[in-house]
Amino acid sequence: MKEIKKVLVSGGAGYIGSILIRILLKRGYFVRVIDNLMYGGESLMELLNNDQFDFVKGDIRNITDITKSLVDIDYVVHLAAIVGDPACAQKPEQARQTNQYATVNFYQLCIEMGIKRFVFASTCSNYGKMQDPEKYVDEESELIPLSIYAETKVAAELFLLEQNRKNLCKPVCLRFSTVYGISPRIRFDLTVNEFTKEMALGRELVVFGEQFWRPYTHVEDLARSVIAVLEAPEEKIAFEVFNVGDTIENYQKQMIVNEILKQLPGSMVRYVKKDEDPRDYRVSFEKIKEKLDFKVIRRLPYGIAQVKKIIMEGFLDNPDDPKYRNS
Repeated sequence: MKEIKKVLVSGGAGYIGSILIRILLKRGYFVRVIDNLMYGGESLMELLNNDQFDFVKGDIRNITDITKSLVDIDYVVHLAAIVGDPACAQKPEQARQTNQYATVNFYQLCIEMGIKRFVFASTCSNYGKMQDPEKYVDEESELIPLSIYAETKVAAELFLLEQNRKNLCKPVCLRFSTVYGISPRIRFDLTVNEFTKEMALGRELVVFGEQFWRPYTHVEDLARSVIAVLEAPEEKIAFEVFNVGDTIENYQKQMIVNEILKQLPGSMVRYVKKDEDPRDYRVSFEKIKEKLDFKVIRRLPYGIAQVKKIIMEGFLDNPDDPKYRNS
């Protein structure tokens, strides 16, 4: 009989986590979530009926909570964080404690408790700004964190990658693209989702700095990348960093608007000139494609169509509710 692997997902009630845990359960894993339910627990409620699912309400800054959640666990997927530049700017000290210091404590406890893999959710925001606008940044490129969010993620990455390679607990860092798409915990403070929502509601969309580049990836594909590293041979992922996305899914904001206009023609859009956006980067995703044979299955038009559908067909009572934002 195949041994059931037990996975702990921190932040499992969140935007990416609530998708990931459902994929894990479908693949036969036992899944435990630790989450402080900062944005509510509706995304998890129906899973409480699943015998392969367990929930611990806790804060990853609390050693006792982490220790409790790690009992009898094989792998950890560490998603819990104060996510995004605005949210971190509002609570800088909490961001450092959560994103950086708690990650250090979490990994050290994983070593003590015999955890085999530690998957850390990082961000392509670590690249900050391209030095050469004609080239793509990759995992070997210089990191230029331009926000508290990126600073904390870079610091946590450096800590993990500097650990003893003989440790049983093997860390791997996933630098996620800017995410979009629908999830049990939907967010509308993300570029694609926000732009689509505003245009689907018939409002004028105001776009600042339409020329700046960034990579975008559907939430399902980011979740699938976690599965890829959990199920890959250890020697392929241990102490590695992978950008997560697809090289052809780098877009400027105006390109995103143009894609939305194909589905919502006639929408009102106003561009506001902005020559300096601290973040401007195009990213190569060849490493994860070549090393793990990982390919995205969702493209931008699909994500736009799904967000458009839930807005225009009234899936949500109030899409403007603050609960759909991290800041």
